[in-house]
Amino acid sequence: MPEGPSVKRFQLRCSPFVGQSVTKVGGCTRQMNPDKLKSLTLWDTQVHGKNLFLAFGTIQEVAPCSDSASPRPSECRPSVPGTATSGDNSLPLRMEGNAHFPQCRLLEGSEVDDLPLLTENAVRQPRKWLRFHFGLYGSIRANEFARANKANKRGDWRDPSPRLILHFDSGGFLVFYNCRIYQCSSPTAQPATDILSPEFDRQQALEALCKATPVCHTLLDQRHFSGLGNIIKNEVLYLAKIHPLSLGSLLSPSALKLLLDHAVQFSLEWLDCKLQGRGLRPQIYGKDKCPVGHEVMKGTFGPVDGLKRLTWWCCQCQLEVLPEEIQGN
Repeated sequence: MPEGPSVKRFQLRCSPFVGQSVTKVGGCTRQMNPDKLKSLTLWDTQVHGKNLFLAFGTIQEVAPCSDSASPRPSECRPSVPGTATSGDNSLPLRMEGNAHFPQCRLLEGSEVDDLPLLTENAVRQPRKWLRFHFGLYGSIRANEFARANKANKRGDWRDPSPRLILHFDSGGFLVFYNCRIYQCSSPTAQPATDILSPEFDRQQALEALCKATPVCHTLLDQRHFSGLGNIIKNEVLYLAKIHPLSLGSLLSPSALKLLLDHAVQFSLEWLDCKLQGRGLRPQIYGKDKCPVGHEVMKGTFGPVDGLKRLTWWCCQCQLEVLPEEIQGN
């Protein structure tokens, strides 16, 4: 399923539609009634871990700010969020680049003055929040539909079925594929555990890694590493030269710190690759040989009562630390 960097890119595809009203809906979802989004305005986009949150609502009255009140522009303009990761600390953004890999930058000068203004009496109705959690090959397309790139098991060249389609008054549209859609009262935000958040708590993450649990299990625990998925897990374990089944309690503080450094750095670099339109070149994930040329092992690991995920590792580059080795030292 898409990991934090991918969901962040999905958010950037949605951001240009903030402030636009939904004119037509479609899709095969049965988890919510798309018709209830008609005539609503997309007001906010947020990402928390692997979840995308979209807020829809209405405004009863929209007009230029009155001269008598003379409020500051920042006080009378609606929030126009772009890449906020939590709360309402959103900044006006302009999207650049193509629909696949949009770039973003802060609005400046006269561009900010072009934003719509609200009177002090303008009343914004309660927002309707939707949470999107993407499955395997889940995605969002802007102003285009996904097309089949190969035949399915039955030999049919059938295009993927959209779960939700939102058409906006600008003429553009968003298409959501292979995702679960939930209605919620507000986004569930825990920036301290979000691997891509500036507020990510490294000390808290280190404490989680120190437990007597295989590090490959801990890295995928969204309570501690929200947004970190299977690709990031495999790559950072290889970069830190740590065996996936090594218990965190047996690893040295320096080894755990190195693993955490790689987890944060790799996630940010992967996000940058997506924003720049460059593909990821994994060193171990899905490979038969490691970069050094050693044979790569493949197994399925996970908690006893949890999801098991495919894991790739090099037996020569990533030696497992065993309890007897600690005692011997």
